[in-house]
This record gives sequence, structure tokens and C-alpha cells, in this order.
Amino acid sequence: MKRYYYTIITILVFGLLSCSNEETKTQNQGQERPTIPITASEVKIGTQIWMTKNLNVSRYRNGDLIPQVTTQEWANLSSGAWCYYYNDAANGPIYGKLYNWYAVNDPRGLAPTGYHIPSEAEWITLTTFLGGDNVAGGKLKATILWSAPNTAATNSSGFTGFPGGRRDGNGIFSFNSYIGNWWTSSESGLSKALSRGMSYSHGAAGSSDFATKDYGYSVRCIKD
Repeated sequence: MKRYYYTIITILVFGLLSCSNEETKTQNQGQERPTIPITASEVKIGTQIWMTKNLNVSRYRNGDLIPQVTTQEWANLSSGAWCYYYNDAANGPIYGKLYNWYAVNDPRGLAPTGYHIPSEAEWITLTTFLGGDNVAGGKLKATILWSAPNTAATNSSGFTGFPGGRRDGNGIFSFNSYIGNWWTSSESGLSKALSRGMSYSHGAAGSSDFATKDYGYSVRCIKD
């Protein structure tokens, strides 16, 4: 009997050490290139698995750097770039980075391995499962950080959508705490792409082709 308990304890200790080593290995790899650790927060909504945080990587999947553009040069870009809201790094852990659509569409891959940027069709699947565009936003919005009244917000889906604001095609920041915009991978003509938006003032999660590809929006990934 003592030998049996000793065997069980040995297995448990070995398992814990293995997990710890694997976590350390993942963290070290993350310093070399942008990866999402296996312990990253995810939520299953219907048949889909979504990240519960906005993307916050500074390299493409192949390891190439994505330029950080803090100046008004942003307005003249036609290639991938990112910034923090108001160029303040303190916003990164909360809201993630803002990316232009050129980064979303770059063939080197913006999403980490095992994930991709959702298409408009995949967003439709999400909002349909949550009752449709007109009510899905309330179920997707976090209950904190939004300006009052944060209408209908329950975060019942677990998506935890934060109001990351935007950077427009002129390089101007606006609407942090009031809106959240997320790029889709779907184009809408030569100069525009489709996005999804939520607001502090209503419970919808509407589709829009308002933004040109040089806007800076948040990005949320979905599992392959």
C-alpha cells in the first residue's frame, strides 16, 4: 500500500514539474516571436472559440517586425502598422494594439499560430448565435471601462469586449471608452474593409464599411 501511494505522489509531482517547464518554455519562446501561450484566455461561443483579449503583438507570424507608427506618417501608409491608443504603452495590456487593415491582410500573418482574423461571415455566425446584431453587443461588451450608460452590457458571452477607440486615416485618436471597433478580414472595395463596432450607448454589434484601410482598429482572433 505504501508503494502504491509513493507511486501516485511521484506521478503527481512529475506532472506538476512538467507543466511548469512547459509554461517556462512557452514564455521563453514568446520573447523570440509573437505567440499566444497555451494558457491564453479563450471562450467558446456557440461552435466558435474566440480570444477574450484584443491582439497585442508587434511581429507577424513569421517573426518580421510590424512597424510602430506614432507620428502623422500614419496618414500616408499603405502597409501594415500598429500603435497604442494615444501612443501610450499603458493602454496595451488593457486594450491591445490598434492595427491598420494592411497589417490584418499581410500574407506574413497577423494572427498567432492556431488562430486567424475572423471574416465578416464568422462575425455573423457569432452575432446570430447571440440573438442577432441588434442585441449581440450587450452580450459581448465588458461591464467595466465603458462610459456610462454602457447600455445593455452583460458580457454574458464571456467575449469581454473593451472600448479601445480608434485612430482614423488622418492619424487622429478618438472615442476610447465610448466605442470598440474590430477589423474583419473581409474587404469592401479597393479602399475599405468591413469591421464590427460596439458603443457605450446601445447594445448592438453592427457591421460597417465606414472605415478606410488606413484606420487603426482593434483585432480579436478566432481559433482555426
